Parts: sequence; C-alpha cells; structure tokens
Amino acid sequence: MTKVQIYTTGWCPYCTAAKALLDDKGVPYEEIDATVPQVRDAMIERANGRRTVPQIFIGETHVGGYDDMAALERRGQLDPLLA
Repeated sequence: MTKVQIYTTGWCPYCTAAKALLDDKGVPYEEIDATVPQVRDAMIERANGRRTVPQIFIGETHVGGYDDMAALERRGQLDPLLA
C-alpha cells in the first residue's frame, strides 16, 4: 500500500473528515502536526503554496485537501491511487 501523509491541526473539521475517510477504508496514514511553524512552512512549500489543512499526500502525489480526496473517492479514483 502506498504511504499516505496528512498535515493536520487538532481543530480542523476537514482534517477530521479526511482521517475518517481513510480510517473507513482501513488505510494507515502518517499524521503530521501543521501547528508547528517549521512543519507548516514545509507543508506550504510541498503543497505548492497551499496554506489550508489538511494537505494530503499519497506517495509523492499531492492530492490536496479533504474536498479533493472526497472527489477522487466519488469518481472511483482514490482506491487505485492508494494501491
């Protein structure tokens, strides 16, 4: 299975939704605390300037945020990316 990383904060409802979607699919993920300034700066650079959380990476692919991942799921494109 491809490595999944998700940059989150504790108070973000979209982060919670993204983690729930991955949990429902049984997909393990690495949660990265984006409240740490250096980590957030690295996230912004890695996410091509996107500043919002969550920012989700599947392997080296930047998926985007929760809405982006949910759209992939609705189109049936998330599972192949995770495989």
